[in-house]
Amino acid sequence: MPMHGIYGEDGAVSAAFLAHVGAAIAEGNTVALKADVGSRHQSEIGDLLEALSPEQRRSLVSLMGAEFDFTALTEVDEAIRLDIVESLKPEQIAEAVQQLDSDDAVYILEDLDPRDQEQILAQLPFTERVRLRRSLNYPEETAGRRMQTEFVAVPPFWTVGQTIDYMREDQNLPDSFSQIFVIDPTFRLVGAVDLDRILRTKRSVKVEEIMRETRHAIPATMDQEEAAKIFEQYDLLSAAVVDENERLVGVLTIDDVVDVITQEAEEDLLRMGGVGDEELSDSVLAAGRSRVPWLMVNLVTAFLAASVISLFDASIQQVVALAVLMPIVAGMGGNAGSQTMTVTVRALATGDLSIYNAGRIIRRELGVGLLNGFVFATLIGLIAGIWFDSVTIGGIIASAMIINMFVAALAGILIPLLLSRLGADPAVASAVFLTAITDVVGFFAFLGLATWWYGLL
Repeated sequence: MPMHGIYGEDGAVSAAFLAHVGAAIAEGNTVALKADVGSRHQSEIGDLLEALSPEQRRSLVSLMGAEFDFTALTEVDEAIRLDIVESLKPEQIAEAVQQLDSDDAVYILEDLDPRDQEQILAQLPFTERVRLRRSLNYPEETAGRRMQTEFVAVPPFWTVGQTIDYMREDQNLPDSFSQIFVIDPTFRLVGAVDLDRILRTKRSVKVEEIMRETRHAIPATMDQEEAAKIFEQYDLLSAAVVDENERLVGVLTIDDVVDVITQEAEEDLLRMGGVGDEELSDSVLAAGRSRVPWLMVNLVTAFLAASVISLFDASIQQVVALAVLMPIVAGMGGNAGSQTMTVTVRALATGDLSIYNAGRIIRRELGVGLLNGFVFATLIGLIAGIWFDSVTIGGIIASAMIINMFVAALAGILIPLLLSRLGADPAVASAVFLTAITDVVGFFAFLGLATWWYGLL
């Protein structure tokens, strides 16, 4: 008897379902597996694959054979996808790929070595092989990699009736589509017609009379993130993808764009944490290796901050309160700078921040930094003055707080802008440089002011 619920109350794959599937795998019960897994949505199968052990994943795919929906491999981490695909024979993968939409097939094949790709492509029909090879030849993370090469295209002189008959009779059209593209004899894109317009128009009307110009055709070499911005700006459901000669080569659909948006957001979040492209399925060695570079950079900046502190060791020995309070100045500056940096990196990613409005945004962030600096300087100055029964200590930490909050705001916006201008990814490197600046300035301002003040007494 098939189980109906795959998820538990916490939204994860339930322990009961996992145990049921695990038992079926151990027993080699293909009937139970096909009943419980075969009819599931690709995203549910993907969640199940991620919850199973590596051995169970491979066994599940092997036992289900042709009943396994390979589209589910587009829903899992790269490491899991590679583990499963590399456990299969090239002819098995080739057979499965033929059942997929071209964009899903490319998504699965692109992570394989070129040699393995060629072995699989060699076993595909000529037309399909050419389509997939063309998509794979485009750079990674471009519209050409994400596009679907199955689409509906007709000449402008066709009538609506001819177009409808073509869609009814041709067996090689995509399973679902919302637009019909209009092309000239050289396959250059000249327009598009929405399906609802086709259905509302008389059969005798020519397509060229009801088509509209495609103002948002996307170059195949365009970065996928830029393509996603076009979808967001113009509320598109699909868009034509053209090559350098403006010939129609594919279509980008909203479901692919949603995946791109999610992927880019995850990448930015991980990079801001200095963990690169790490995934939960990565091994301990792979995860550790991906984190080492930025931890090493952090270590260097930590020594830089420590060297600043060492310049004032005599002052710290004379006034113990300095050792207690100095982390507060650096910590508050770092947090304030991180807020500004997050807003800036996000604005750069969405295109909301450019050279035209950078000056206004910089002035705004400096104003916010000064305002917050005065607010927290007053608060921390009072607390420190009462705590150590010293107006001098309160005044010193308040002054240092204003300086560091101002510098943190300035660094939080200028560092991402500078990195972006230099062609570097601001989401990757900004945090390390920001931490170094706020630590160094915070310690130097606080300890320097204290040394100068007490030196005058």
